[in-house]
Parts: sequence; structure tokens; C-alpha cells
Amino acid sequence: MTISIDRRTMIGAGATALVVPFAVTFVGGPTPAGVGATAGAAPALPSTSLGAYLKIDTANVVTLAIGSTEMGQGIMTGMGQLVAEELQLSWSQIRVVHAPASAASPNPYANPLFHAQLTGGSTSTRGWYLPMRKAAAIAGQMLVSAAATLKPGATFALASGGKVTDGTTTYLFSDLVAVAATLPPPASAPLATTNTFIGQRIPRTDIPAKVDGSAIFGIDVQVPGMVYASVVHCPTLGGTVASLPTNSGGHTLINLGNAVGVVANDTWSAMGAANSLATSVKWTLPASTASRDSASILATGNALLTSTTVTPHVYETTGAVDPAAALAAAKTTIDATYQLPYLAHGCMEVLNCTAVVTATSCEVWAPTQGQQFCIPTIMGITGLPASAITVHTTFLGGGLGRKIEQDYISQAVTIAKVVGKPVKLTWSRKQDFQNDKYRPCASIRVQAGLDAGGAISGMIYRNVSPSINIQRNTVPGNNPEDTGAVAGALGLPYAIVNRRIEFVPNPADIPLGYWRSVGESYNTFAVESAIDELALAAGKDPLAFRKLQAAGDPRALGVLNAVDTLSGWSTTAAPKGSARGVAFLSGFGSYIALVALVSGTTANTIKVSKVFCAIDCGVVINPDSIEAQIQGGIAHGLSATLWGQVTFAAGKPNVVNFSNYRVLRRGEMPTVSVAIVNSTAAPGGVGETGVPCVAPAVANAFAKLTGIRVRSLPFQPGAKMSDG
Repeated sequence: MTISIDRRTMIGAGATALVVPFAVTFVGGPTPAGVGATAGAAPALPSTSLGAYLKIDTANVVTLAIGSTEMGQGIMTGMGQLVAEELQLSWSQIRVVHAPASAASPNPYANPLFHAQLTGGSTSTRGWYLPMRKAAAIAGQMLVSAAATLKPGATFALASGGKVTDGTTTYLFSDLVAVAATLPPPASAPLATTNTFIGQRIPRTDIPAKVDGSAIFGIDVQVPGMVYASVVHCPTLGGTVASLPTNSGGHTLINLGNAVGVVANDTWSAMGAANSLATSVKWTLPASTASRDSASILATGNALLTSTTVTPHVYETTGAVDPAAALAAAKTTIDATYQLPYLAHGCMEVLNCTAVVTATSCEVWAPTQGQQFCIPTIMGITGLPASAITVHTTFLGGGLGRKIEQDYISQAVTIAKVVGKPVKLTWSRKQDFQNDKYRPCASIRVQAGLDAGGAISGMIYRNVSPSINIQRNTVPGNNPEDTGAVAGALGLPYAIVNRRIEFVPNPADIPLGYWRSVGESYNTFAVESAIDELALAAGKDPLAFRKLQAAGDPRALGVLNAVDTLSGWSTTAAPKGSARGVAFLSGFGSYIALVALVSGTTANTIKVSKVFCAIDCGVVINPDSIEAQIQGGIAHGLSATLWGQVTFAAGKPNVVNFSNYRVLRRGEMPTVSVAIVNSTAAPGGVGETGVPCVAPAVANAFAKLTGIRVRSLPFQPGAKMSDG
């Protein structure tokens, strides 16, 4: 007897259901019903929209549709807290769902900072904090006005629990929403001054379903009658299909340009068939194959660091004295080069997408960070108008910037169009690693000097790295500045009067993408390592030196003081055989200082046992979410610091799986202490801020402990999971 059971049922047999923002039959598993649900799935109740974001149903439950993607950062909970605060709801009355992808202009779900419906750059709370509060406050005023039409002359106000009252007569929101939806919205409404939800440790709405197995990620989606697909790309980056094999093994093969799609009756069979094609498909290789080599790319980068014949892009120049002259007059100077490798995203959930294409419509379910970009992608493949396209956002098993891209969306839609059936495309782990959009490598030179008083008198900073914008030609005039060029080196709060920040593009054409904390992930390593080297050259304590240099910025000084207290830096000696290192970042609208406690006498024996972090991210929505994101960022940053590296030989990446892309094991995770500094500033980003300071803090601690300055990451190149 054969028993069929899916992994979700295995994990969460008898579990409660989760509401997600689409209706679909899930074969063999729980039927989702909505984010924030505390009971089993139930039929959707009649509801009325009040503006673009809110619906109120007959049970007086408010459903909020958000344009940001929930990928573990807690944005659904945070946005729900804002709306619940403004409307004086009880927490059981709020549900949050992903908004549909919109092609409207303007797009109501577009992040106000990006003007596009995408999630990245730690911008969800920064972009939506005031707009979402204002929208909810306006909706509340419309409900109050609706009550006044039912009882003219009375003065109504919001009351707790989704009600409107004048003291004698009380209406539920559900009683009023139909009338309210017909009223013109006011231009503005006063914001709540309470803190019932904002600033509170509200349990995340997505966690119960993720624990009991009822949450639906992209990889879980099923639709009736679907077939399964996987892909094999050219083993050499940039290669294209020259010809398909004559023997397909009974599987449908689709030429996808740079890959071959394989259709089968289940995912495992599709992956197996795709893997077997690797040697039988004929490929056309790009002319640049030979130059796609790590050694060559590094040599080019190092040559450009010192070249006087190239004209660098200068993004910041400060001070009355030319930095070169200031360095020439300095009492003490440093001239250090820092190297960082290409990195893969390595999301836990591999790329996947489910698509249904007919002559008149296309429907897609995807774990995507870039909903708005999906629509033109699909239009180009199907020829359908935007009005015929529906894109549903599922939960993401990690995004990290990779799932902004459109390659896997395009492949799924193309395959579905060819086969004329619903298709679920799932990449294998090997295809995911070897066909990533990699974080750029970087070679960075920092020249800096100290005057007789120990102040930083000058700095010349040059970053040489491949440019995402140049590669994609997304900015007129091939402007290389993007979030990966010099972010983390510009606008430093340190008192470096005479400085010049330069960028020289490395022409390497390895496919690039946005990686969690993007440019800050490598520029912060160079900046904070150099600041530590300057402190040592000045004979100063590294944390005290930073405080002195940042004295003019109260928020910078605030996090440095907070991490000093949290870690015991100034009051307690580090345990014998260990040392502390510190790093600081002002980025993503937030300030963060991080101290790492390390032990080990060599790079191969280094151990990070404790990390202390202080963050000023402005107004706090949910402290639990902030702490969780910082902890996750530290884990991510530590994996990259110690082991993260992708190398290339003749256009072929070396990584195939986590077996040779080492990541942190549970027992290797340091204890993490987080201090959130009280602040009235506008909300800043959190999801990416925990990553950049890890590498320099660890390197600075290791230098203090051993006298060995690590300027090239990772600490343990070539490490494998078995090495632990």
C-alpha cells in the first residue's frame, strides 16, 4: 500500500490554517485562509473595500493589503500594528495579506521611497510608516463621517474594538463601511498619540503558521492539473542553447535561451532529467569565457586600485585641503588594501514559480520581492495586456535580494505557455547556486593619515568593483553609482575633514545582483578596518577613538556609548584567550555599533562566541522584530565573514551546494545581545543593518588578539561544511 503525504501535512498534521491573499486548491495539504488567523480555515466573509489597503468584512475584521513582501522580517506584523493603532482595533481584528501586483500608474502598493512595488534596501517600514498611518487615520475619519450620516447632529469618534460611538449610540465598522466607501476621503486626519501597538512586542502573525506547517511558500503551491518543470543552464555563465538533444527521454524540452526547461510528472523527475541533459545539450559559449576567471578579475581590480591613467568617479570631496596634500603632511599614514569575494545568495527556498497561461489570461504564484516587475515580464512573453495578468505573492523562504530578479518568473511563464498546462517550476540547488546574480567582488584601497594631535587629517578611498548599474545599463550615461558602489563610505559621521571617495568600475561581467546590505557589506569592512588601523597607529583605544571622531553626531555617539555599556568594553576585561573588536555603521536610515568577542590563534581556529549590538533605528514599531532581524543579520554576516566565497574558472562558478558554500551551524551561533536606543527620529531600516559590521568587528578583534590583520575575506577560503 502506498500512502501519499506532502511535507506540510507531515510537519503540521491537524494544524490551523493560514489566510493568504489568493484562492487556490492545495492538493493533499491544508487550505490557506488568511494571515493572522487563529482558527481553522473558513470561507471568506463578504467584505467592503475602504481605500486601496483596507477591507472590512461582516465579522468586523479589518484586512490590510500591503505592497511589501513578507520574507521573515516581520513586515506584516509591523504594518498591522500601525493600522491597529490608528483604528483602535483589538489585535484579533486585524489580518494582513500581500497585495496583488499592480500595473496601475501610480501604483498604490508602490513603496513611496522606490516608487515601485518591490521589497529591498530595508525600506518597507521607512517607506510605509507615515503613509500607512495616514491612510488608516483617513479611513477612520471616513467611518466616523459615515456614522454621522446615520445620526445627524451627533458627534462621533473612534472607540476601541473596531467601533464608532457618540457615547450613547455605537456602530461597528462593519455597520458603517458600505456608507463610508461612498464618501470622499478627507485630505488628512490626525494621527493617534497612543502606543497600544506601536513600540510593543506584538507576536508576529506569520510565525504560528510557519511553525505548524500551514504557511504557503512558493514551493508549496499546487493547482489542479499542473505539471512540473526544472531547468539546466549552460555550465558556463553566459552560454546559450545551440541545439537540444534528439533523445529527450520522454520528457518535454523547452529552449529557454540560456537554459533548457524540462517537464515531467513530478519535481524530482524533472530535476533528474534536467541534470542528465547537462552533457547532451550543445551550448554556444560567450567570447568572454576566458576572462571570467577569479584570478584575472582580482588582478584587474588590483591594477585599477593604483592606476593613474583611469579617471575615477568621485562621489564625495570634502575639506579645503587636497586629500593627497593632507596625507603628505600627515605625521602617520596607513595605506591598506582590502579584498572581498563574490557571494551567492543561498536562500533556503530555491527559485520557483507556478504559472498558468491561457489565450486570454496569465496567473502566477511566486515568492517574489519584485511584484511590479513581474507584470511587464509576463506581458513580453504572453502578449497579454496587464489587465489579464494576476500575480500572487507567497511567503519567501529567504529573499536576500535574489528574488527581485525575473529570470525564474520568465522561465515558468514561458514553459507554461509552450505546454499549455499549469506549470510549477523548481530549480535544483545546484542550478540555484551556479546561476545566481552574485554580490560583486571588491578591491578597496584606503589611504589615510593622522596629524600630530591624532586627528584624521586626510583620506583617499578607492573602491574597484563591478557595477550593477553599468552591467544592466539602468542609468543614463552608464553612471556606475548604485547601492553597491560606495554606499557605506559616503557621508561618514567621523571627523575626516579632507577626504575623497572614488569608484572605478571593474569590467568583469559575472552576473550581478543585490545581496543583503549590498554596498555596505564590503565598504563597511574596508572603512571600519581602516578606522581600527588608524586608532592603533594613534595609540588610542579603538572604541574611544571612534567616539572622538563621531562626537559631532549625537546618534552615532549614542550607539557607540550603548554598545560600550552592553559589552563591558570599558569596564570589564575580555576573558583570557579572547579579544573584542568593534565596528560602526550609519546606513539604511539607522545607526548601529557592534562588538564581537573572538578567540583562536589562527584564522582556521577562530571562534566568535558573543556579539553585542546597539541600534538606533528611530521610532520602534516592534522590538521583537528588530532583535530578530539583528540576530539573523549577524548570523548571515558571520557566515560570509568566515566562509562565504564564490570563485570562477573559465566562466564556471565553483559552488554546487552548501557542501562547499559553508554556513553557520546552530552550535556555532554566538550569543547575541541587542540594545535598542530610544529615538524619536523617523523609522530607519533594520533588516540589512545587522550584516555589514560583523566582518570588520571580527577582523578587528582577531587583530587585537593575534596581531594578524585580516584584510581579505573570507577568513577560511575554500571551507566545506564537513570542515566543521
